[in-house]
Amino acid sequence: MIPLALVLVVAVRHRSVLMEGFGHLRSAEWPWLLAAAVATCLTWVAAASARQGAVMQRLPARRLLATQFAAGAANHLLPTGLGAGAVNLRFMTVCGVPLARSSAALALYMLAESIARLTLLVGLLIAFPGALHIGSLLPSGAIGPLLLATGVVLLATVATLLLVRRLRGAVLSFLRTALGEARSVHTRPARALALWGGSLAFPLLQAAGLTAVGQAMNLAVPPLHMALAYLAATAAVAMVPTPGGIGSVEAALIVALVAAGGPVAVVTAVVLAYRIITVWVPLLPGALTLGALVRLKVI
Repeated sequence: MIPLALVLVVAVRHRSVLMEGFGHLRSAEWPWLLAAAVATCLTWVAAASARQGAVMQRLPARRLLATQFAAGAANHLLPTGLGAGAVNLRFMTVCGVPLARSSAALALYMLAESIARLTLLVGLLIAFPGALHIGSLLPSGAIGPLLLATGVVLLATVATLLLVRRLRGAVLSFLRTALGEARSVHTRPARALALWGGSLAFPLLQAAGLTAVGQAMNLAVPPLHMALAYLAATAAVAMVPTPGGIGSVEAALIVALVAAGGPVAVVTAVVLAYRIITVWVPLLPGALTLGALVRLKVI
């Protein structure tokens, strides 16, 4: 909760910008906001497709889609996507997939989605090298300490695996299961297409939703530059463990869109509207769906 508290402090200090951003919401063009809502709904379809593509066993399509909707609400209880992962892990085990294979499928989905997101980000950076000043996404002098901290964490992880034999055995067993599951999935073209197609469509639809909100607010940033800003911001906050990305995602999106050339007040309005559509409006229906799925023993 520490990153969220820091973001709240910054929000209070810059409350005049936030109030001006809320004022811009009144001028939004509703057809574009509706398009953003449609793109948000399609992200659940893309996630369901990728989840099915990560496991060999056929999953019930309707319950799988409902689980992705409910997972969004669970994601706000635990940091960095752990809530959605827990819901999907439970759903697969209830469907009869062994725990080891369910965990392997979950890891394969996360890996495919990360590769797809970074591939899109690198591709847009190559296509539009001057669209975004990456250095502005981090405070001055923060890159060195960040790299040092990442190196320390990696070294500590490797040392722990080497020294703790039981943990090393568990990790190696999991990796063997995960590699076997990945090979099996890629022997089925339909599964591989669902996995990688859904993994690519998911961040694209998220970026399309932000672009639609930007068009609704007449944000003077080209759509592809907005998509690039979104991918860069979400990649930057992936290491910040706030529940549902609340606070950290908003801050990173505002910084990224300003770095792409947008006015601060309009950018703030765009980010607020985007997060209302993608987070706060689906939150209560998603929580009710999650409760119903638990009661029906779907998860």
